[in-house]
Parts: sequence; structure tokens; C-alpha cells
Amino acid sequence: MDENRIPEKARLLESLRQGGFNVPEFVYLSARDFREENFTTLEDFLKRHGEDYKVIVRSAHPQEESFRGGTFDSLETYADLAGIKYARSKIITLAKTARRLSILRQQWFNNAPEIDLDEMGIVVMPFIEGDNVMAKMLGDHWEFGYCKRDRAKNLYKEPFITYTPHDRALLELSTRIQKYLGFVCEIEYLIDEEGEIFVVQAKDISNVETLQVIRSIKLEGVRRIRKRRNYRERPLYVMDQQALYMKVIEKCEGLVHGWEDPRPEIEDILEVISSYEKELEDFALKHERFAVLGLSIDVPDDLYQIANHYLYDTPKLQKELSKALRNNIYKRDYFLAEADTLITKDKMRVNLGAHEAYGIATVRNPLWSVYWRTKWDDRIVKELKHLGFKTGDTVAIVLDEEERPTLYRL
Repeated sequence: MDENRIPEKARLLESLRQGGFNVPEFVYLSARDFREENFTTLEDFLKRHGEDYKVIVRSAHPQEESFRGGTFDSLETYADLAGIKYARSKIITLAKTARRLSILRQQWFNNAPEIDLDEMGIVVMPFIEGDNVMAKMLGDHWEFGYCKRDRAKNLYKEPFITYTPHDRALLELSTRIQKYLGFVCEIEYLIDEEGEIFVVQAKDISNVETLQVIRSIKLEGVRRIRKRRNYRERPLYVMDQQALYMKVIEKCEGLVHGWEDPRPEIEDILEVISSYEKELEDFALKHERFAVLGLSIDVPDDLYQIANHYLYDTPKLQKELSKALRNNIYKRDYFLAEADTLITKDKMRVNLGAHEAYGIATVRNPLWSVYWRTKWDDRIVKELKHLGFKTGDTVAIVLDEEERPTLYRL
């Protein structure tokens, strides 16, 4: 890999800045700058923006353009050198942990390249408080995805998509940017509290294609941002965290009371957890798009406490088990983040950021969150088990005129 290659994110921002577009002042630092502690440009930047207290640090790896938008993170941090070093280190760590499965899946299914995360560069910008808007042209029209914040309540509202932006200037600006860059692009804006529009990122999406017996159970509703289709089939993973914890507790009982022959060791208990995590990863790497049926995603508090404290009389073993169970929650969340269809009770929500809600990757395969009412949880889960839904099945979801989903096991 060419060490001197400027990443797409920094390259296009500089091109837009030179073209007279309203790009916030920014500085790009390569991995070499960090190795050689070449921070003169950054320190000058921080002197001009130190009173802002915070900056935003965006990932800028030389190979990042080969991955989906949102694969790598952006972080808010203190407007000082230590804060920026920490943010870069955190972005790399997240790529090795929380984003690892996503990276592996893109390498497997989309021929994304092998990547040396230690070559991670960054783009540093002043932190701007405001709404995030992402624009892209689909066919002959522009669409605008909004992540708006209710400043009075300090809450984020549900993201939404519209073909009519709040300000016509946004449409005209998007058209001018795309014409200036000379290719179809996805443009990210920040609109501050005064209504000023800043261009904070552009990405070339010209190579992304955007073409546009039965056992069943009716559920309550579906949450989706794109509403083009009313039918979907997906390979199914049935998640039952409660069953996992019961297996762990059973092994703990065998270890403590000697009810099994041979008597389980701590390694046998940890193997139950690690085998489950490997099953999640193997499934995610086998299916590019898949659904998760959550019979139980969150473990009941009492069961969680029992599993974590069953080995109380052997503190060293208890610490090992608690660490494994804590890490299992992270592994579960990483897996759920890769599913494009979540079927579970109403209490469980998909936390959508800008790219997950309306990035270019969601045009052909938008995220669906299909749910049943929490008060019906016991009945629905019992019926799902009776119908025999299991991992490896193909599930079909049909939406009626009122957008009420029916689930079919094919």
C-alpha cells in the first residue's frame, strides 16, 4: 500500500474546499504523522480552535473507500493532542473489536481488501452542534436522510428520508457538488443551529448498484425507513440468550455439586459460551443478508445474576466466568448489528445512525425491525417455538395494507 496515498475522505474534502464549498476547516494526519510525531499542522489547528473545547475525529484510512460508509468510526474528543491521539487509538480498537465482524463480512462477500489498521489516518474538524443530513441521487431524483435533534429536550428523533429537503438550498448545493466532483456521490452535511450548511464528507458511490406449506404467525408491526417493498425472505438465526444462560448454569451446577460424570471444569463452562459465539460468527460469514428471530435477546436480570454469581465461593473462577459473559454481550451486539432484519418484541429497538438508516448500502436492502407487543411476549414466543422456527430456516415476511407483518417458515 502506498503510504503517501491521501484517503478519499480527505482528498474530496480538500477538493470541495478549493472549489469554494463551505467545508469546515480540517486537518488530515496520516499514520506516518503519528509514528514520526509530526503534529505541527495539528497544533496550529488546535491553537485556532482550542476555545471550542471539542473536536470531531473522523477515520481516514487509505483503503477506507473500499468499505461501506460507517464501517469505521468518528469520535468527539477534547481539542488537544492527547484527546486526538486517544480518539485515533479508539477508532483502531473499535475496528478490531466492534467493527471486526462487519469488516470480515465485507471482505468475504464484497471482496473488500485486507487492511492494516495501524495505517489508520484521521481527519480532525471543529465540533459543530447540529442536524446530520445525508444526500444522494437515486435515479433521477435526490433523497435526503435526516438525523434531527430536539434541542429543547436534548433527544434525538427517529431518522427519516424525504425527497424534499427543509431548505431548497440543500438541493441546489447537492447538485452543484456532484457536478463539480464529476461522479455520483453521497454527501454528508451538518446544519448548525443558525441554519448554516457545512459539507463534512463526500463519498464516490458511482460503482454501487441501486436497481431498483406454509406455517405462519401474524405479528404487530414493522419499523422501516424505506417502504418500497412489502415482502422479504431471509436466512434465519434464532437467538435464545436465555437458553444459553440455562446451559451455563447447568454446567456450573455440575462443577459445584458434582452431578455430572465427568465433573465439568471451568473450561467446559467457558466452552459453552465460546462455541455459541463461534456459531454467531460462522452464521454471519455464511449469509450476506440475514434475519434474527429474538426469542430472548436480553437475559432476565435474575438469570443474569445467577449465572454471574453461581461460582461465588471460588472467586477466581467466578471472575473468569463473569468476564466471558460480559464479553458475550458485546459479541451478541456485534452480530445483531450485521443483521438487516430483526424480529423480536417491541421493547427491542435497532439504534440507527446515519449510515445504517439511509446510507447507500440500505437502498436495495433497507433495515427492517419486525415486532410483537411486549405484553404478548410469552404467548408469541411459545407459538414461535411450537411452529418450529430454527436457525438455518428461510423466513418470509409479508406486509399487508396496514403494514402488519405475517411471518412464514418456508
